[in-house]
Amino acid sequence: MTTTALITGANKGIGFEIARLLGERGVTAIVGARDEERGKAAAERLGQPYVRIDVTDADSVQAAAKWIEQEYGKLDILVNNAGIVVWQEDGRPSATAAEALREVYETNVFGVVTVTNALLPLLRRAEAARIVNMSSGLGSLSMAMDPDGPTWQHNYLSYNSSKSALNMITVSYAKELWDTPIKVNAADPGYCATDLNAHSGFRTAEQGAAIAVRLATLDADGPTGAYMQDEGSLSW
Repeated sequence: MTTTALITGANKGIGFEIARLLGERGVTAIVGARDEERGKAAAERLGQPYVRIDVTDADSVQAAAKWIEQEYGKLDILVNNAGIVVWQEDGRPSATAAEALREVYETNVFGVVTVTNALLPLLRRAEAARIVNMSSGLGSLSMAMDPDGPTWQHNYLSYNSSKSALNMITVSYAKELWDTPIKVNAADPGYCATDLNAHSGFRTAEQGAAIAVRLATLDADGPTGAYMQDEGSLSW
């Protein structure tokens, strides 16, 4: 039986690599993207299907869920990868406009909830579905408060707090689904060179995708409600 996955924001970067790596494992990796031209082009390159999905538009999300149901009847893997950052000239929290937080949260937080809730009925139909939320080490509260740690100087209020919120969202769904075969985990891809950071990262998108693929293909004895990087668990 076909294993199906939906990866949001999969037309480029880490999302594209997640779709590619899952495809290499024989998974039908649906390329989800809001830009139809770019999404179709990416899907064609991968030899995978495309569905238009704008995670900030509930109607778009419902339409994508309906299409997946009609085409496949279920969903085995959901990777909530779509994410944004809003850069400001003055990045101090005290100079961060509430509008910037709202814009980031629409995609990084509310979009994840919208997509997950819309796809959960199809995930429940799978034998043992996996949900992977693409988080960041910048969402770790304990790491943020370590003056000697690598994230101390990266005090980006909107992005960092959105990933902390996403971590709690991950835990919340894991608890709701605790007594089911569905596993829900958060992945930290590390500092990868993508459009999100003007390609300043020291890891490749393929390297960043590896942890998401691992969590998307966990065995029955794998973790749920975890916050993971390549090396293992991260501190919350």
